[in-house]
Amino acid sequence: MTPPFPLKRRIADAFTQAEAPAPRLPAAVPEAAPRPVKRTRLWELKDKFHCPVIGTCLSVGELARLARRHSFNGDLRDEFTLHVEAVGWAGSRNPVSETLQKHLDRKYQGDLARFERAGSDAEVRALWTEHYEQGEVAGPMWAALTHKTASDGTRHAVYADVHMLSHQVGAGQAADARRLAHLEKENARLSAAHEREHRERARAEDGWRAQIALLEAARDKLQAAGAEVNALRERLATFESGAAVIGLGRRLMSLSAANEQLRVAAERSRALEASLKEVEDKALALARERDELAAGRDALERLLLAGEANEDACDGRCDGCTNQAAGRCVLCVGGRSSLVAQYRALAERLGIRLIHHDGGQEEALSRLPDMISGADAVMCPTDCVSHAAYYQLKRHCKRTGKPCLLFKGASVSGFAVALARLSSGQASIATTATKTN
Repeated sequence: MTPPFPLKRRIADAFTQAEAPAPRLPAAVPEAAPRPVKRTRLWELKDKFHCPVIGTCLSVGELARLARRHSFNGDLRDEFTLHVEAVGWAGSRNPVSETLQKHLDRKYQGDLARFERAGSDAEVRALWTEHYEQGEVAGPMWAALTHKTASDGTRHAVYADVHMLSHQVGAGQAADARRLAHLEKENARLSAAHEREHRERARAEDGWRAQIALLEAARDKLQAAGAEVNALRERLATFESGAAVIGLGRRLMSLSAANEQLRVAAERSRALEASLKEVEDKALALARERDELAAGRDALERLLLAGEANEDACDGRCDGCTNQAAGRCVLCVGGRSSLVAQYRALAERLGIRLIHHDGGQEEALSRLPDMISGADAVMCPTDCVSHAAYYQLKRHCKRTGKPCLLFKGASVSGFAVALARLSSGQASIATTATKTN
């Protein structure tokens, strides 16, 4: 137990010789009396020493653990009841007092070792005084009270010092409690004032920050405006000097020349694209014409060879004959009137009897249905026939199921190709499944 303030004088020495009678000390031990050979035990002390020893040398937690270990009768939360019960147990030797003895010896073994070096009662009292003035009470008190050479007077002096110290500490604690309450109230008032001041300062700082932000934004705008004004001044100076106008004129002339070159190049490119398209179209037309001429040539060759090989006028009914139109009547609607004789000559080579209708140029279209009905098959060059004849021909052939071959190319070679196709059984309109054009 450490006092909260320094002690100038020991309590036992507070009274002078004139103010108080000298304390009665126990009779001196005769020189021949034997010295004690061991320390005094807790239960061997007088009863008045048990209260300050337990109250000073044991903490509240240690007292509670002792009560829990030995099953005290008192409530573990009632410190005073536990203290009284422990003092009662300390008056005699029992498991509780023995536990207390061992615990205090172990707890204050350093103080016991220091006091063990004292060889007389005077040295014990001197050590106690030294430790007491330094504010060390609990350990030195236990060591002094249980020292083997301590006299009753020394133990009484230790008891008196601790007893008066408890009064002084209590008074000091009461004053401290009052000062603490006052200080707590003052602290609460100051804390509230500080908090209000802090909030007001925070609001003021927020306002200042907002103003600073506005001022910084205005400064940035002014700086940007100043930079823009400087740039505009430089440009204005350039325009006033005429250098900018001259530069723009040169740039405009350069761009105009480049634009003219690009325009000429674009026109040339478009002209070349048109020429290329025209050449490609002509090439395609020539390729188609070449293919048609080649097909006509091949057809004419086949017709001529077939005519020479079949001078016996095969009617197409012999075994292995591929001329399905031999011996039949074929109607040709349209075509060139000047080539009708050559059409017939080619047909006769294949054993085909060819009849012709000019498609409404000189002959009436009213004859067309009867001629279609009388023919075995119909041919029509679609690029050399009237629209009326073409559509009437298609309608009548579809209605009657007459085989009809529609082809392009009214020349002799084109007719030869169509005639070869018809001879092989191809038709554009027929009632049975045929090869399409």
